[in-house]
Amino acid sequence: MILPPVPAPSPRTDSALVLAARGESVPVTPVWFMRQAGRSLPEYRALREGIPMLEACSRPDLIQEITLQPVRRHGVDAAILFSDIVVPLKASGVDLDIVPGVGPVVADPIRAADQINLLRPLHPDEVGFVTEAVHGLVGALGGTPLVGFAGAPFTLASYLIEGGPSKNHELTKAMMYGAPELWHRLLDRLADIALTFLRVQAEAGASALQLFDSWAGVLSRADYAANVAPHSQKVLTGLADLGVPRIHFGVGTGELLGLMGDVGADVVGVDWRVPLDEAVRRIGPHRAVQGNLDPAVLFAGWPVVEREVRRILREGAAARGHILNLGHGVLPSTDPDVLTRVVDLVHELTAA
Repeated sequence: MILPPVPAPSPRTDSALVLAARGESVPVTPVWFMRQAGRSLPEYRALREGIPMLEACSRPDLIQEITLQPVRRHGVDAAILFSDIVVPLKASGVDLDIVPGVGPVVADPIRAADQINLLRPLHPDEVGFVTEAVHGLVGALGGTPLVGFAGAPFTLASYLIEGGPSKNHELTKAMMYGAPELWHRLLDRLADIALTFLRVQAEAGASALQLFDSWAGVLSRADYAANVAPHSQKVLTGLADLGVPRIHFGVGTGELLGLMGDVGADVVGVDWRVPLDEAVRRIGPHRAVQGNLDPAVLFAGWPVVEREVRRILREGAAARGHILNLGHGVLPSTDPDVLTRVVDLVHELTAA
């Protein structure tokens, strides 16, 4: 007897995070922390000891436990899936590794057309470990929503072209300016990979999806509009039928905020360089915002942290909806107790 497939758990459509993303009334301003908030937790470091990052990102048991740790510790209003933006590239056959203290390192950087031809599409079965992990997480999280994520085409392209992290992105921009046909072919393939990876997470039960364009801030408005926006738009508009909020975030993207919303985002993430009320002016009143506490402020002592949280809540009130977050990822040496106090403070100040 062949049993029917087990349906995926339903996303949490009534959570504060989803309501804020849609601009609806919320019981509290939702708060979560980007980029594996568990990196600052001793229980995370103990669990990861001796286990390479990519191995941890491919084991459903570790994905689930590491995702749950910040929720248990801090009481945040959303969990962020433990993964890395290069996971779908690895699953697609790219020879890469995440080197401690360095980041993603690509064995054979993409610099020519024949290399792009070898970049094959991602099949959902190749990231079945993500589907399994998300299924388990949605059940374990109860009413807390899960945020899935992927790297945006530009940021993925930069890693593939440079061979690893880059300060100046000179090889990336050289291809963008000097070989536009090659450039758009590469980003189109990467958009398909990111879209597939995000759909896998949503179809498994994730309640919201975030597209990280970590390096987009190195671009001018004109270059972003002509060379990057169409590919990010392919990803974000390709998720529209799923009915889950789409968050778009980049670092140093103050000049790009309006464009980043226009490519299909429901929520635009804002780093700490632009006040949220000014960000709303640039983005427009029809989208929610996420952010934007400077991660370094968490080291400045509680009176400063409290002052900054209150300021950000005031500025975020200008938006259609506001999800409080950091302006980038949690720094590994952050005191976890400060993160917990931030969550408690936001809930205390915004409880209906």
